[in-house]
Amino acid sequence: MNCKNMSRRSFVAGAGVLTAGLALAGCGAQGGSGSASTTAAASGAASTGTTKLTFVLDYTPNTNHTGIYVAIAKGYYADEGLDVEVVQPPEDGADALVGAGKAQVGMSYQDTMANYLGTDSPLPVTAVAATIQHNTSGIISRKGDGITRPKGMEGKRYATWDQDVEKAIIKSVVTTDGGDFSKVQLIPASSSDEVTGLKANEFDCVWCYEAWAVQNAKVQDFAYDYFSFRDIDSVFDYYTPVIIANNDFLKNQPDVAKAFLRATKRGFEYAEQNADDAAQILVDAAPEVDPALAKMSQEFLADQYTAEASSWGVIDPDRWAKFYNWMNDNGLTPTKLDPKGGYSMDFLEA
Repeated sequence: MNCKNMSRRSFVAGAGVLTAGLALAGCGAQGGSGSASTTAAASGAASTGTTKLTFVLDYTPNTNHTGIYVAIAKGYYADEGLDVEVVQPPEDGADALVGAGKAQVGMSYQDTMANYLGTDSPLPVTAVAATIQHNTSGIISRKGDGITRPKGMEGKRYATWDQDVEKAIIKSVVTTDGGDFSKVQLIPASSSDEVTGLKANEFDCVWCYEAWAVQNAKVQDFAYDYFSFRDIDSVFDYYTPVIIANNDFLKNQPDVAKAFLRATKRGFEYAEQNADDAAQILVDAAPEVDPALAKMSQEFLADQYTAEASSWGVIDPDRWAKFYNWMNDNGLTPTKLDPKGGYSMDFLEA
């Protein structure tokens, strides 16, 4: 089991969340060491009267997480009396660890959450803040292959994770653009690095995140084409990623949850205003991150964390509900989703 090299979408399938407990111990312990695990205060949290929290990443460290690392490095968590440890996720994602109470907080995605919110036994997890205001994902391809829009995927090899939500979104955008989804060649995703896979001609197009894969293409001077899902249909402007919390933690320690979000908000606001310094903080905490990519990605996200929202972390109830209504209309979960469920703004202070 390799926690560091798992795909972000390995958890979107949904079924894995119910058996994820099998992987918790191994990855949870593994995450406690190495550059991806760090603490907000010196050792001995109990003796200093601080409250220790565990934050589990959704993936390996990247600029979606910068605000967390900034809040650690700048002492924002310590200011709130918190000792925050960052750990790597198990193979089935952060949600399982948070749902099991092995971590109080973590990072996930609205589409991922749907896989357990739309079941008879949902995980006790709630989204409490939007890390980024808009969905910055879409399709990247080699420049010149004609995949500048969804219809261009006809006859081309799309690297798929073979998951219902993913394929439904691809089918929707291709159809909306006047294309025929049945003509898209679905092949198994074989690379966790989009640019490397495109260079090696392993596939013609793949789902990616503009803040990372597109910036990586720029760093590597790789000629690419890209279109975003939300530009095709606003229903796909859902929240990805989000900060999630364990429901018992929220119920029993609401003031601690609010303190965590206050400090986290400060971290992301700092990253918005100080992109280069924030990128360096991320690289210092996780030296495996390419400094050039971190810098370029951070500059891109500086305008994305809050965008036009009133403040960082705000979740628009209409946009949240719009995506879950679409999932309900397409029968993508075993039971219908509550369009107003799965998130709370009660712990995020303006």
